Amino acid sequence: MRNFTFYLAGILILFLTQVYGQETFESRARNIAFKIESITKEEKLALKDEVEAVNIELEKNQITKEQADEKKAKLAEVRAKNIETRVAEMQVQLNDLVQEKVDGKIKEEDSTRRYTFTFPNMKVKDKFRNGESRTTSQFVFAFGLNNLATNKAVANSDYRYWGSHFYEWGVTWNTRILKNTNLLHAKYGMSLMYNNLRPTENRYFVENGNQTNLEVSATHLSDSRFRNVYLVVPMHLEFDFSGKTQKDDRTIFRTHQSFRVGLGGYIGGNIKSKQILCYEDENGNDVRQKSKGDYNVNDLIYGASAYIGYKELSLYAKYDLSPLFRNNVVDQNNVSLGLRFDFN
Repeated sequence: MRNFTFYLAGILILFLTQVYGQETFESRARNIAFKIESITKEEKLALKDEVEAVNIELEKNQITKEQADEKKAKLAEVRAKNIETRVAEMQVQLNDLVQEKVDGKIKEEDSTRRYTFTFPNMKVKDKFRNGESRTTSQFVFAFGLNNLATNKAVANSDYRYWGSHFYEWGVTWNTRILKNTNLLHAKYGMSLMYNNLRPTENRYFVENGNQTNLEVSATHLSDSRFRNVYLVVPMHLEFDFSGKTQKDDRTIFRTHQSFRVGLGGYIGGNIKSKQILCYEDENGNDVRQKSKGDYNVNDLIYGASAYIGYKELSLYAKYDLSPLFRNNVVDQNNVSLGLRFDFN
């Protein structure tokens, strides 16, 4: 799945470059998403090779198991830091891109343009039927409340309802499924998903072997936050009631101009898990402690999601079918509810 997405993003970037002759907002956003995927893949492959080298040392009795575990933990921390630093640079570029869009400095995509373009050893002509594209693209941003469902229920949660939150940003492509009907669309893309949890009653997460539990802190915590970052591929079947119009004897199918409903899900992988604790030390100094680690969090994430809204704005709900922790006695699943913006 990851290799296919990586390949598809590269083809689409080449596609847009040849069609428009210069970069649009959509092509530049896709290029950033492509780079993020490349960074994550590169760092994880490098970590895999490094861990394999440590395993070889262990097999040859050159180091002890404790030394091997310590080496692996340090290597994972370095690679996680590399991903965080490099992805942060991409996020700055994306923020600058959105600002340029707001300031009107970027060329708009012309969806009614006819064209001919060429890939190596392949020529495709007039892919837009009646002068209109069946595939459009969007920049997606979402935020809202986040929590864990225990035994399928969020009531009496161990996490603050208003203090726990999520946010997500990415790029999607929206393809009209039927030639002459605008109702059904396939919506797919790539997103970075941030899930934050704030425990109640002065608690924080502690790893106890293969279990990860909440424990009461001996020090008063002004803030306790647990963050997980995921790179995911969302896929939805979208019902768009925007309809169609006639222009110069052509049928133009509009998107994101009326009510929309999306049903689907997402699948991806964990990039980083981090706990942030804020407290005052014995000297009265404010301390902000960040701890990165595995925390027994599932590497694979998959779930169901849906949205309903009007034009760009939708009410957005997500539910992880995969539990947050791999081996905990009681499964807890992440659930999110918020607002979603699809900028066409």
